[in-house]
Amino acid sequence: MSIQALRERLSALNKEGKKLLADKGDQTWSKEDQTKFDVLMDDAERTQRQVEAHQRMLDNEAENNFKDVEKKKGPRDEKVEGFEIFLRKKDREMSAEDAQKVRNAMSTTTGSEGGYTVQPIVAKTLIESLKSYGTMRRAAETIQTENGVDMSWPTTDGTAEEGEIVAQNASANDQDIAFGTRALNVYKFSSKVITVPIELLQDSGIDIVGLVNRRMRSRIGRIQNRLFTVGTGTGEPTGLVTAATVGKIGATGQVTTVTYDDFVDLVDSLDVAYLEPEPGDDGAADVRPGWMFSQAIRKVARKMKDTAGRPIWTPSYDAGISGMGSDELLGYPVGINNYMPAPAANAKSIAFGSMRNYKVRDAMEVTFYRFDDSAYAKKGQVGFLAFCRSGGNLLDLGGVKTYQHSAT
Repeated sequence: MSIQALRERLSALNKEGKKLLADKGDQTWSKEDQTKFDVLMDDAERTQRQVEAHQRMLDNEAENNFKDVEKKKGPRDEKVEGFEIFLRKKDREMSAEDAQKVRNAMSTTTGSEGGYTVQPIVAKTLIESLKSYGTMRRAAETIQTENGVDMSWPTTDGTAEEGEIVAQNASANDQDIAFGTRALNVYKFSSKVITVPIELLQDSGIDIVGLVNRRMRSRIGRIQNRLFTVGTGTGEPTGLVTAATVGKIGATGQVTTVTYDDFVDLVDSLDVAYLEPEPGDDGAADVRPGWMFSQAIRKVARKMKDTAGRPIWTPSYDAGISGMGSDELLGYPVGINNYMPAPAANAKSIAFGSMRNYKVRDAMEVTFYRFDDSAYAKKGQVGFLAFCRSGGNLLDLGGVKTYQHSAT
């Protein structure tokens, strides 16, 4: 079965499950209803795994055989055109006009070493593509700075503050705001060397800029998603799981399990102020608090019931087609992130809250290197390497809480 057919099947299964939920409403579910829903979710889980397996195979084929090569579409911006010339041609192959376009698109601060710092418009292309890769960047708020100097972000928690009633002619009292700081430093990420056949560089119809950017995105995107999730904060970003405080610890014996009550208690561990939707950027839809966990937890949560036997999971059939839709758990959207810790003793396998309180910072300095030496030339290849600087941290510790499994 093709990946498209599998996605359509997954969409149909989720749509049927959602319809069953809507038809039953707030009625108590019978055992037959529960069994029917569980069968649908089991089938959806199997189909989801097949879709992901097919996608991994397609990604591997593209990586190894350049099957993701696309044709160039339309005229390019002058700076992007200069970047393309840099990718396609050696210095000695460039005309005076080509060299000028490259200089306009890329600085020469590291030119003697073979590397060039690209202009912001080119750097932004890569950084924007990273936003669509990985759960953390989709959930977090992203900021961009022109350089990578160390930064401390001011923080404050006003949830315990309140006003007062003042008697006539009486003086109002003072209450100082307690400010803190959280480090939001950036770290240098490498794409590792990407080798491209010379034949692709010589084909002017190939979108070589898009090809290289996609490879950079997938490689840098993977490591950033992992470190933004579980990074230690020592020589690397501080991950969401590392920074967040524990909102619920599983009872003794729940080394690898989670219960309905645990999900409910985790939601209620947050101050109600954090459960309100936040305005989206530039007029976008409001951003709601939500869940983040791995497929291992999803498999359990999909069939979990409340005290009336009703499933607490609401599937989104849109996710089967686009992969970007969001299922819901207890009415809050779910983000699947397989870099979240697996269920184990003391593991913090579930996060809940306003994920926009995690900030990702991108420094607009992206450096590219081109390698034409014999190690690549004898294989008919050219090597490319990119460095970019990014960091992340949870800036409001009250905004996200985690579920931690029992130690024993």
